[in-house]
Amino acid sequence: MRIPAFNLRPLAFGLALAGAAFAVQAQEKVVFATNWKAQAGHGGFYQALVDGTYKKYGLDVDIQQGGPMVNNRPMLPAGKVDFLMTGNLLQSFDNVKNGVPTVVVAAFFQKDPQAIFAHPGQGFDTFKDMTKAPVAFIGKDGQFSFWQWMKSEHGFKDSQLKPYTFNVGPFLADKKSIQQGYAISEPLSIKAQAGFDPVVQLLADNGFSTYSTTIETRADLIKTKPETVRKFVEASIIGWNNYLYGDNKAANEMIAKINPDSPVAALQGSIELIKKMGIVDSGDSLTKGIGAMDEARVKDFYDKMVKAGLYKAGEVDLSKVVTTQFVNKGVGVDVRKKLTGK
Repeated sequence: MRIPAFNLRPLAFGLALAGAAFAVQAQEKVVFATNWKAQAGHGGFYQALVDGTYKKYGLDVDIQQGGPMVNNRPMLPAGKVDFLMTGNLLQSFDNVKNGVPTVVVAAFFQKDPQAIFAHPGQGFDTFKDMTKAPVAFIGKDGQFSFWQWMKSEHGFKDSQLKPYTFNVGPFLADKKSIQQGYAISEPLSIKAQAGFDPVVQLLADNGFSTYSTTIETRADLIKTKPETVRKFVEASIIGWNNYLYGDNKAANEMIAKINPDSPVAALQGSIELIKKMGIVDSGDSLTKGIGAMDEARVKDFYDKMVKAGLYKAGEVDLSKVVTTQFVNKGVGVDVRKKLTGK
């Protein structure tokens, strides 16, 4: 029987409504927690949120920023968040050592931005020169982590140590001192306060081979929802390419609104440092895509930390630290090429 044409319109309208409702339902809720306040070093994730990339992948992502009074780390194994941004592989080694069932699924910084700064013109232009500085301002956490490697690998000495309280004043006042800091932020504040560009030596460029801004999830989520993990990782990779090489205005405005301590001008300065130093996109990521990881490099870093006395040989089952299941596939390389022409 032929249906009269006038009856098709409400039917089509009803189908359209049903399709829209299904599209809304298809967005899977995902909670992603960062390890500090919103900043340029988190930019690719906010880019993927604000430009709709996560949505295109079927994800409704809630980004929960960290901060001085916020500890998001226990929220992951407790099931309160689905993905967690961590600092570097040391925290992941600790998780495996302590039986916490979390796994690194991507590394968005190929280089840890941890660096040592010196005053220009004081004879501390190289990492080797810095071993002779009379004073090294290093924070408590640093003294029990990368400083141990600096001693074992490069010959720094505890006699140089003075506590760093995340105030650059003492460093600025002592031209013969060196100081720890993040290479993508502190140089900007030093220039703003003192009017000079500090000498910057990335630990990563001197053998500190950890990945940084790694993304962890629970081992059970990888087993039960691998597609969710894949979508989050790949959408974040696309976000980082667009943030670094495309129009990042909306993402920076979102970050500045969430964290007023990160104004847009400062964010743009940090982005330039990230690109200049190859923090996000260098080495393996150039061909394998941002987020790339190499299990041999994880072992290399672990061996160095054993030598530095942070772990015992065989204490950490490295097969449980990372999985390359969701990276190294060249995702986003085409986006970079389209945006940069190379």
